This record gives sequence, structure tokens and C-alpha cells, in this order.
Amino acid sequence: MKNYSPARLLIAIASLLTIAGCTRPAPAGWQGYLEGDFVYVASPLAGQLETLAVQKGDRVQAGTVLFTLERSAELAARHQAADQLAATQARLEDLKKGSRPSELAALEARRDQARAAAELSRLDFTRQENLFKTQVISVSDFDRARLAYDESVRAVEDLDSQLATARLGGRADAIAAAAADVSAAAAALARADWNVDQKTQAAPKAGLVFDTLYRAGEFVAAGNPVAVLLPPENVKVRFFVPEADFAALKAGETLRVSLTGRAAPLTAHISYLSPQPEYTPPVLYNRENRSKLMFLVEAEFAAGDARDLHPGQPVDVTVAN
Repeated sequence: MKNYSPARLLIAIASLLTIAGCTRPAPAGWQGYLEGDFVYVASPLAGQLETLAVQKGDRVQAGTVLFTLERSAELAARHQAADQLAATQARLEDLKKGSRPSELAALEARRDQARAAAELSRLDFTRQENLFKTQVISVSDFDRARLAYDESVRAVEDLDSQLATARLGGRADAIAAAAADVSAAAAALARADWNVDQKTQAAPKAGLVFDTLYRAGEFVAAGNPVAVLLPPENVKVRFFVPEADFAALKAGETLRVSLTGRAAPLTAHISYLSPQPEYTPPVLYNRENRSKLMFLVEAEFAAGDARDLHPGQPVDVTVAN
């Protein structure tokens, strides 16, 4: 074995320490906790809480009814809107039909009577015309017969026009106005139906009923949440990473999350890396101060893995190998 002087040994040891210092060890892990993005279920309308169908701690499926507010006024408004729609539809149909059958029959009878009178007047006019040609009657008698015949013909034409008009129904503009009334009434009914539906709220997603904020009988203001849901996919991990480890983490990277009481760690994926440090020193970023910087990181579980997790639980996070 070669003999080294104490000076050379010190230089070799210093070189080894320098090399070891340049190689950064993999982070052992970080501590964090579980957090949840809650879904606050509310009605856009105010009212007294009539029924609360769930309790804190229940697990519900999407579409499960959570609560119902008192809706007497909304039901009455819907009945009114339905009656108004029926009335406007009836007016529209009435305008399209024209006169009633009995009115048409009366006009037809008057027209037939006018036709008979016109035929009698025609025969009389024909006789008077022959007599006038033989100069048996005067000009005035002939003129009276001719005018009487013309008047009876115009009477028939007038009744024919009245009968045709009675069969037409309402004018186009009146029918268009009635159709617009029907459309407006239908929209009012749709709005009334929506108001009634909003008094009952169902779970938008499957999840845990994390809390209920009102009791039956209490008045709930418009927009105030009554039930708080926590869908399993909304449970996430939050942990803080030192500045020295932060640059190595990437969005989508797989993590191992360990919880007390679970034998095997859970898998999560980084979903958010904070662009701002949680602690900013009041002086320039020298090496001593940089070691104090901590960055927030969030990671999400698969929905099935997070079903039995609860916000606030402490966790230990490591990077999956």
C-alpha cells in the first residue's frame, strides 16, 4: 500500500466531500393533509325548508333528492299559467274556424231568398222589356223594372261575399297576434314549471353528505346552500415542498400517499404546482433564505380510491419509483 502524506490525505478527503455535496439525494418525502372541494347545493328561490331527505354522513347517488322547499305559490302560478295557455290556444282555434254553423246556415238562407227574389225580378224585367219594345209601357216603367232587377242581383252578390267571408275565419294579422299570445303563454308556463322544479334539489353527483346547514321548518334565503356534498373525485392531497425539491416535480407525476391505518399507500397524480412560494423572505434570495421557501403542491386520487378518505387526514407523500 502506498503511503500518503497527511496533506495529500486531506486533499483526497476534501475532494470526496465535494463530489458527495454536488450529488443531491432524492427527497425522502413530505408531510401533507387531505383537502376536499365541496359542492354546496342550494335553490335559486327562497322558501321554508319543507323536507330534508338526507342526513350528515349519508352517501347518495347522483339524482337523489336532497331537500324540498315549500312551493304553494309556485304551484298556483303554474296552474294560472296553464289556464292562460289553454285560453290563448282556444282563442287561436276560434279565429281559424270562422263563423259558427248556425250563423253560416242563416247567411245561406238569406242568400237563397235573395236569389229567388232576383229570379222573380229577372222574369218581371224580361216581360217589361218586351212590352217596352212594343211601346205598351212607358220608359219610366221599364226603368223601374230594370233597376229592380239590378238591385236584386247586387243583393245576391253581397250575400255571397258575406258567406265567403264568414267561412274564412279571422284575418291573418289577428291570427298571427293570437299565435304570439300562445307562444308567450307557453313560455310563461315553462318558467312556472322551472320555478316549481327548483324548489326540489337533487344531488348533482354521487358522494358523501358532508354537512346539512338547515333544519326542516327553517326559512332558507335564495341561493343559500342547504346541503354540502363531497364527491370522492373532489378529495385531493395538499402538501408543501421545499424550494430545493420543487423543481424536480412535474404535473401528472405519480405519487405514493401513506395514511395512518392503511397498510398500503394510495396512488395520486400531481394536478397543481403553485407558481408562488408560501413564504417570501424580506431580503434577497440568498442560499440561507431560499431554503425557507415552501411551494404548495396538490395531487388527485382516482375516484374509487378516495371514497373513504376524509378532509383533514394527515398524510405522508413520496415520489413513486
